Amino acid sequence: MSKPLGKNKHKKISALDVSLYIIFTIITFLCIYPFYYLIINTISANDLSANGDIIFLPRQLHLENYKEVFKIPGLGNAAFISFARTILGTFLSVVASGFLGFMFTQEKMSGRRFLYRFTILTMYFSAGLIPWYITMNNLNLTNNFLAYIIPGMVSPFNIILVKTYVESTPKSLQEAAEIDGASILTVFLRVMIPLCKPILATVAIFSAVGNWNSFQDTLLLVTDDKLYTLQYILYKYINQASSLANLIKSNAGSIGTIISNAATEQTATSVRMTVSVIVVLPIMLVYPIFQRFFIKGIMIGSVKG
Repeated sequence: MSKPLGKNKHKKISALDVSLYIIFTIITFLCIYPFYYLIINTISANDLSANGDIIFLPRQLHLENYKEVFKIPGLGNAAFISFARTILGTFLSVVASGFLGFMFTQEKMSGRRFLYRFTILTMYFSAGLIPWYITMNNLNLTNNFLAYIIPGMVSPFNIILVKTYVESTPKSLQEAAEIDGASILTVFLRVMIPLCKPILATVAIFSAVGNWNSFQDTLLLVTDDKLYTLQYILYKYINQASSLANLIKSNAGSIGTIISNAATEQTATSVRMTVSVIVVLPIMLVYPIFQRFFIKGIMIGSVKG
């Protein structure tokens, strides 16, 4: 008697498959756990967190840390500056990198090879910190919001990515547009940008993460606290968390919040972790949206033939 179709056709899982699942599960856990650890410590009792007793599960849940940290002077303005520089800097970086990457593929562009090689050369050689600061100072980019935007607009690495991607697209599309009378700018805006969405999204990710995480330009060029970014605030608060925790506790009465419970009393650890979560969370939420473009943009053009 024949057996029914579809039975006993289970896929066999080899020992190698099991080992790979275990290895990747461990790697995933190691990547996720630091963020999870930060979050559970910010919503757990501060005295337990300061003693290192919060490891895997939160205890004595509360949200007082976030309520108090958001009352820190200058945090709201720093968040506005960080969002503004990230959005504007990312947009201009995508436009500049996209256009230059496209232009460096145009054989009729005068001096194309020299300009491209000179641009790439800046990836490997730098004048140093002091000449860079002198240049920024001479350009009046100290204590200036444009110091966050102009220096990072042109990235040689991003230009390479766009140029490689454009070279992988059919040249016939550009030639057909030019035959129809389209100018170089029209070809770029109407033909190449729709084709280059994956690589432009990749450039946007790199630029957004770089702008959001940057704090050294603030450290070196800015002394006006109205231009401080969230990352620089985090840098300051990590170094001054103990004094900041005392400041929050001393101002608690005037703010209208009386902190008398050890579980919610601010500590250096609670301040560090809470500010870290506030700084990291926005970019963590944005990154997955562009991930599908990121993979496609990096891979296309990397393999020829």
